[in-house]
Amino acid sequence: MQGRLTTSLRFGWTTGTCATAATYAAYMAMVTGEFPQSVRIDTPSGKTAELGIHSGRVTSSGFMAGVIKDAGDDPDVTHGAEIRATVSPGETGEGVSFHGGEGIGMVTKSGLPVEVGQPAINPVPRQMMADIIANLSTELEGPPDVRITLSVPGGAELAAKTWNPRLGIVGGISILGTTGVVRPFSCSAWIASIHRGIDVARANGLAHVAGSTGATSEAALLKRYDLPEIALLDMGDFVGGMLKYLRRHPVPRLTIAGGFAKMVKLAQGHADLHSARSQIDFSSLADTAAELGMDYAAVAGANTALDVLGMATPQQQKTLGGVIARNALRQARAIVRSDDVSIDIMVVDRRGEILAEAF
Repeated sequence: MQGRLTTSLRFGWTTGTCATAATYAAYMAMVTGEFPQSVRIDTPSGKTAELGIHSGRVTSSGFMAGVIKDAGDDPDVTHGAEIRATVSPGETGEGVSFHGGEGIGMVTKSGLPVEVGQPAINPVPRQMMADIIANLSTELEGPPDVRITLSVPGGAELAAKTWNPRLGIVGGISILGTTGVVRPFSCSAWIASIHRGIDVARANGLAHVAGSTGATSEAALLKRYDLPEIALLDMGDFVGGMLKYLRRHPVPRLTIAGGFAKMVKLAQGHADLHSARSQIDFSSLADTAAELGMDYAAVAGANTALDVLGMATPQQQKTLGGVIARNALRQARAIVRSDDVSIDIMVVDRRGEILAEAF
């Protein structure tokens, strides 16, 4: 029997785990006078990270150590970035305090797990670093009261490729992680970002948010509606994750904008629009197209949704788009199952023009 070919994707470590390792090394240097070559971190997931210390030196601010972020096989924009921690003695009784240096974003809008005015260092990484200091201060008989300043050279540039600007995090990246581990190509991180976007919109009293499948549909949406940046949800393929969260955390109005193919999938009942996880039923699409005078066999045998649009006259395109928009709206409402959210659908063509809408 021929064996099935399998591939194994390598997991990586979160920015929170890297920051904790850098804090570990910097604290050791402050107490012992020497930087370790590597440290071991027990992550919340139960996995142990052994991370090399890329840099270590004494600065005017304290003892600084850096770790290079390894995201494994995940397409993480922070992969290869140096996560630095500078540790210095704090005031007696102050405990562990956290500060943002170069490349660390600051929170400017409510709705996130970190208060406005604080550096974007999430609760789990903060706890990981506080636990490391508590353990090391006992083991090495060092001070329990320290200041930890995190920095990421080039972090401001990296942040432009993330959700941070839309979430009101300015000036740099966030120090993230709930498990300490980056799982390759995980959908959960993207969906969590959608959830945080909804949280920020709600906390800032927005009455209208919009989820788009990509840049083209978002651009069309912005021509139609004057929405602030924090109202824009980079939904991607995860319409189900967005809608299910809105069921529990409603916003008065939601616009879903997407290309024809993605909206056909939603109209056919798919909550995940990725090509690897859902496929268009061309026979079903052909049934609809035939009612508009299009050739059933040609549509049923099409390779892509774009091919189907190419078979249609301009009027047929608009009419077919309208049917798809209405069916997609019905499916979206069925997922939300709440009258607290008013939904409308926008179908966008490849040129970025609005093909059809449904309310």
